[in-house]
Amino acid sequence: MTLALRGALWLVVYLAAVIAPLFFMIVGDPPPARGFWMELSAALGFVGLAMLGLQFVTTSRFGPISAPYGLDLVLKFHIQISYVAFAFLLIHPIILTVITPLGSALVELDPTAVEADGVTGVLALGFVFLIIVTSVWREKLGLHYELWRILHGLLGLAIIVMSVWHIYLANYYTDGPIRLAIWVAMSIVLIGMYANVRLIRPWQQLRRPWILEAVEPQPGDTWQLKLRADGHDGMQFEPGQFAWLTIDQSPYGIREHPFSFSSSAERGDLVSFGVKELGDFTSTIGEYEPGTRAYLDGPYGAFSYERNEAPGFVFVVGGIGITPVMSMLKTMADRGDQRPLKLIYANPSWDQVAFVDELEELGEQLDLEVVHVLEEPPEDWDDWGGETGMVTPEILERHLPAGEQRHEYFVCGPDPMMDAVEEALHDRGIPGDKVNLERFNFV
Repeated sequence: MTLALRGALWLVVYLAAVIAPLFFMIVGDPPPARGFWMELSAALGFVGLAMLGLQFVTTSRFGPISAPYGLDLVLKFHIQISYVAFAFLLIHPIILTVITPLGSALVELDPTAVEADGVTGVLALGFVFLIIVTSVWREKLGLHYELWRILHGLLGLAIIVMSVWHIYLANYYTDGPIRLAIWVAMSIVLIGMYANVRLIRPWQQLRRPWILEAVEPQPGDTWQLKLRADGHDGMQFEPGQFAWLTIDQSPYGIREHPFSFSSSAERGDLVSFGVKELGDFTSTIGEYEPGTRAYLDGPYGAFSYERNEAPGFVFVVGGIGITPVMSMLKTMADRGDQRPLKLIYANPSWDQVAFVDELEELGEQLDLEVVHVLEEPPEDWDDWGGETGMVTPEILERHLPAGEQRHEYFVCGPDPMMDAVEEALHDRGIPGDKVNLERFNFV
């Protein structure tokens, strides 16, 4: 089965799971209908809750689900669908407020008129609001990544517990052993998905440790970490994929971060990652000593040339976005792949260009042309042969290869650059399925 077909099937499964609660409402001996608006409110609440419950699935790093799309795309879907679920859940009490005595009780500020099922429902909705706020404005709120992860997980569990409790107290579509058993089973499955990330996968990582073999500085406040498998055969990955890395801590902790492989996929027992100093964790990455114990969870991602048959490849990257491309280039060199390659590599200045020496070596092994784009080229270089400024449509016009619509494109870097390049390629008539994007803003 092709990845595209598997992706389509998972989409059908997702839609079926979202509307499944509506079936549970009428299965067996359904209670009498209570009018259109009341039933619409209940249906929206159930669908919204199903969407929230499935959020545990989208973050469970379940390989069969993430493989067709890439984990990064799955997590982006996780973010966007949260807003849809919140809208459904918000409309649910709004309708009830209008058509039931609850509305007048709220207007008269009479808390005694609000029953327990209403309290649990309001708490669940409040937790959803908090989880969105703390995610969207994490940096503005000053929440460190690790603290946010703990809070995010606890709020997610609280939402499910309060929501199921709310449904149980309402006792309209959970009456009878069959319906109650279905809701309990669903809750167990969803919490099991959460346990997969927090309990099962860390246990698997403990059995396959890694040793930090080298920490090599690169230009542009970038480090290349080299890890060696300790007592096992390593990790098989596709060039361009990434893994979650934990260093000098138990995998049961929360300090794990996603980094792209920068090494060849031909060496699964000795892997490397490119890490740029950008945050609390990465700013201290150069302080780790060789011999430090590490753990990997992966591989993940769909940003790989192996998934695309093409006569040639074009890579447009900015800054640390070069890392997954280095993995692809090194793999192609090890495999003797001589298809034509074009790399357009943007950086603020020459002293920010990471992996420059390795790129020169790869240029001797591959049919590779590298075009450097610098915002500030060296003033003392009269023979600067690269491009100046940002990656623009004009620069792409000058350097895109002949037969460009048959090539496969890989774009990775800062969001503004990626947006501009994606638009420029679209304007040039490059088919959307030929353009592969890698973004790493998971929060």
